[in-house]
Amino acid sequence: MPTVRDRLAPDYYEPRRLPPELSAFSAAPDTLAAGSPAKVGILDLGFVRRGERTELTERYQKTPLEIMRPLYVDPALPGMAFTYVMATGGGIAQADRYRQDFRCGPGTQALFTTQAATKVYRMEQDYATQLVRLSAAEGAYVEYLPDPLIPFVGARFHQNVVLTVDEAATVVYAETVTAGRIARGERHAYTALGSDLEIRRPDGTLLAVDTLRLAPGRSGGVDGPGVFGGHDHVASLFVVSGAARAAADIADVLHESLTGHEVLHGASVLPDDCGAWVRILGHEEPRVTEAVRAAWDAVRRLLTGHPAPDLRKP
Repeated sequence: MPTVRDRLAPDYYEPRRLPPELSAFSAAPDTLAAGSPAKVGILDLGFVRRGERTELTERYQKTPLEIMRPLYVDPALPGMAFTYVMATGGGIAQADRYRQDFRCGPGTQALFTTQAATKVYRMEQDYATQLVRLSAAEGAYVEYLPDPLIPFVGARFHQNVVLTVDEAATVVYAETVTAGRIARGERHAYTALGSDLEIRRPDGTLLAVDTLRLAPGRSGGVDGPGVFGGHDHVASLFVVSGAARAAADIADVLHESLTGHEVLHGASVLPDDCGAWVRILGHEEPRVTEAVRAAWDAVRRLLTGHPAPDLRKP
């Protein structure tokens, strides 16, 4: 476990590599700089299985990131710990640096989500970043399903996610990005968004990488073929599983679950048959949210035999 001093060092919460679309804006802001009080949010949680229940046994949190106690709200999987991540600042501002670590021990069952959508505010200087480190040990079943990311006009944000998944574990990971505050006319009015996802084994073996770069002001923009294609929302769902199922079975289930939904989608297996993934494009947020839930529900039924629960958000 890192010490408090370790967690407050820039090497802990700053990304090791930043894409040029974001690094070009690196600057010391006139407002509070990176590393200042309330600009570094850290959440470090460790879970173990005790009997038939998954329990939180290690916890460190630093405002503006925090959680309440885990909840047990799924009657089909009563021992599964549901953890809601909250940001007390209401959104991500310039020079914010967030890091979230979730360590799930052998045989654990855990779900992580956010209390609400993540808002990324306008930035005039510097940028904001978030690191997510999620590990699942042998026999663990873990889901990471945050609400959508909403970039305001002028937002500059980069997220780096590393999933470390044992061969005999399962991780379901989702992310959704919107074009902005569309009702206010802010469609792709952010400055730059970046996302890097790495999927690894505990020994460090790299299984897959997914990279997203969105810079509306650059040549070609983000609204044409190969990017948003005129849509306003993009979502991805990754299923890394060592369960006794072929990766092709998971891909087929993802594809079939979205038949009839008013979205564009494509599903395929991940490298080395370590799982499968689907990407979804839609014009309306409710349609994309419904599609993500349908895919999640189908995967849950395949891998656990139980439906997706109600996350009980207002």
